[in-house]
Amino acid sequence: MKRKTNKYIFWAPRMLGVVFVIFLMTFSLDVFEPGRTASQIAIGLFIHNIPALFLLLILVVSWKREVVGGIAFILAGFLYILLLATSSNFEWYMLSWSVIIAGPAFFIGILFLINWHKS
Repeated sequence: MKRKTNKYIFWAPRMLGVVFVIFLMTFSLDVFEPGRTASQIAIGLFIHNIPALFLLLILVVSWKREVVGGIAFILAGFLYILLLATSSNFEWYMLSWSVIIAGPAFFIGILFLINWHKS
């Protein structure tokens, strides 16, 4: 039973990280609008996906070094909350949005840290 649990603890943050990056990349699909050229769409996709690509890079590094993933995903969650709270048109209800973005990042980071601690 312990071996099966360790397998789940090992794979859970990695697979959730992949799903989280794909989820973040879906937000960039709003660049597809009529009248835009292919180069405008490509530039828009790249700019919108910079945070997701950064998290993908962190996920690749943390595949072998769990402590990097644990700290980086938690810091990414805090960075999102900080950037949201310091935006010029900030309203208090916007903090509920952080549950959708920062919540999974915190959860994945904690899972990476648990995996690192167990190994």
